[in-house]
Amino acid sequence: MSDLTFGEILKTAEETPEGLRFAVTENWKQGRTAYGGFTAGLLLAAARQTLPDLPPLRSVLVNFTGPVTSAPTMTTRILRQGRNVVTVQVEAFCEDTLCAQSTFSFGQAQESHISQDLPAPSAPLPDEVEDFLPANIQLPINFFKNFDAKLIEGHRPFSGADRGYIRAWVRHRDDAVRQTPEGLMSLADVLPPAVFSKARKLGPNSSMNWICNFLSEDLTSRDGWWMMETDLTVARDGYSSQVMRMWNADGDLVIDGMQSVVIFV
Repeated sequence: MSDLTFGEILKTAEETPEGLRFAVTENWKQGRTAYGGFTAGLLLAAARQTLPDLPPLRSVLVNFTGPVTSAPTMTTRILRQGRNVVTVQVEAFCEDTLCAQSTFSFGQAQESHISQDLPAPSAPLPDEVEDFLPANIQLPINFFKNFDAKLIEGHRPFSGADRGYIRAWVRHRDDAVRQTPEGLMSLADVLPPAVFSKARKLGPNSSMNWICNFLSEDLTSRDGWWMMETDLTVARDGYSSQVMRMWNADGDLVIDGMQSVVIFV
């Protein structure tokens, strides 16, 4: 199958007796498996297509249990439907093997007198900073060509930096999905693991799990640009933990997350 955009991938959804099946094309892979954000975006798409009347997305937990090497089949079920929150589980199977499992929490807005924000750090505009990966840097990540990324602060992967930190402007090149929940979910994992800024040589990695809290019902941003940061907290014994955040172009924090990554360097 020829390469497809993320919007075109969503349109490949096919109802089967086992569940909803999506295509996977080579331009969405890193090595032999699909890019994790792509998988998470499909899991969310399966939930929203199967259950179209869900309230706004509030929280996501994804476990990457195995490689997504072929077209995954998604099964969706409601774990609990409360008065305010609906909890949904989606599992992805590749050739009858579980390859990803997710729990989504959807909830109605509640009245509260408590409000606190975390404004975005100051930053130049996207057209005022360099590409995250200049043409002379080649990494074995096919999926990255589907996105625009501009480095604001921190260090590129495998630069041997003292700190594992990256802050960048990111967006889909496919403008058809820039303002959709599935598009944002698939974008929110686009930066390399923060730990790789400290690495001195090229090596593989594998995300184990990822949690994202969605802090706004408005999942859109001007011109599709989002400010994203990933900050290494701890790395030892081949495992790392990182905090991941995304602000819209107006400086509102929309996603606050954390990810566990296995590293092989």
